[in-house]
Amino acid sequence: MPTLASARSLLFAPGSDERKLVKAVEAGADAVVADLEDAVSLPEKPAARTLAAQLFGEISTRSLRMIRINGVGTDLWEDDVAAIDHLDLDAIVLPKATPEAVEALGSAGPPLIAIVETAQGLRLAYETALSPRVAALVLGAVDLGLELGIEPRADGQEVLFARSKLVLDSAAARIRGPFDLVHVDVRDAEGLEAECRLARSLGLRGKACIHPAQIQVVNAVFAPSEAELARARRIVEAYERGVAEGRGAVALDGEMIDLPVVERARQVLADAKRSVFYAN
Repeated sequence: MPTLASARSLLFAPGSDERKLVKAVEAGADAVVADLEDAVSLPEKPAARTLAAQLFGEISTRSLRMIRINGVGTDLWEDDVAAIDHLDLDAIVLPKATPEAVEALGSAGPPLIAIVETAQGLRLAYETALSPRVAALVLGAVDLGLELGIEPRADGQEVLFARSKLVLDSAAARIRGPFDLVHVDVRDAEGLEAECRLARSLGLRGKACIHPAQIQVVNAVFAPSEAELARARRIVEAYERGVAEGRGAVALDGEMIDLPVVERARQVLADAKRSVFYAN
């Protein structure tokens, strides 16, 4: 069973579309997000609240259950919160997150997944992450890109700063690594995989998704590979042998293995054990 700390894939589905919500729940994502914001037109908002609350109140799923509310400062978010208050949610997803928006939601209730998608939100991401209620940050690149006037590039350089800042701010606030931006071309599995590998190399630890077809790629890339697991086991075993023999550092394949390297290896093994697709 995934946890907020180990989740890799956040699959968003319109809260107003029962078919898509049910399909999302069955897709194998680590977390399913019923979206009451961008994916729902204004006239459909009340019905979406009712449908999402009903579905998450009745359906059984191994995925974490989350709802994205409308942004604080709109005329909608308080009705959203009231409509889902009785649900046993794993998290509330907060769009256009800032410290003030987090504070407006109060200290009680499910953890928050904060979407950083404005210039002000990016500048204050560390302060947002410091809130005891915030469990993770998500990069919302579409709205952020519009505000900043940046254009998509094949190499992802236009959002390198934003990705790296969220990684740094999350680590400094001692919360899990952030979720990467949505890959908007749902037919481009090769591009999705490359983008996931880039994000993982920068320190991000999951990705927002908009189609069930993206889940398998995202979950695979953000989980340790068999080669990484084998290497991590060898590092831990070699270090523990060295400690038993009274040595503080050991050599493995010509590389010095000291405590920081060992801690990283132990983290790889822990991540694998938390994965719903890992069998010991």
